[in-house]
Amino acid sequence: MTKKFKIAIPCPINAVTGLYCPGCGVTRLIMSITKGDIYTAFRSNIALFVLSPALIYIIVKYVYGYIEGKNKFNKFDTKLTYVLIVVLIVFALLRNIPYFDYLQPIVK
Repeated sequence: MTKKFKIAIPCPINAVTGLYCPGCGVTRLIMSITKGDIYTAFRSNIALFVLSPALIYIIVKYVYGYIEGKNKFNKFDTKLTYVLIVVLIVFALLRNIPYFDYLQPIVK
C-alpha cells in the first residue's frame, strides 16, 4: 500500500487578497509533469506551462553568464525577458477576471 502525500505551498498573495498571482498552481504543475499528467500540468498554470522553454533559456543563460563573470545577454535576450514579464503580468490580471476563470489554477 502506497501512501500519497500532497505538497502544497500556499501563495501569500492569494492568502491575503484572494487573487491569483502568475505563479499560483506552479507546484501542481511541476508535480503533474513528474507524474506524466500533461493535461493537469497545463491546467494548473497555462502561462508557465507554455512559456517554460523561454523561461528555462533565460535562466540558464543568466546563470551561465554569472558563473563566467560576464553578462551574456544580447538584445534578443533582453527583449525576450521584457516580453515574458509583460505576458506574465497580463496573465495575472486576466486570470482574476471572472470571464477568464478558465485561466485559474485547477483545484483537486
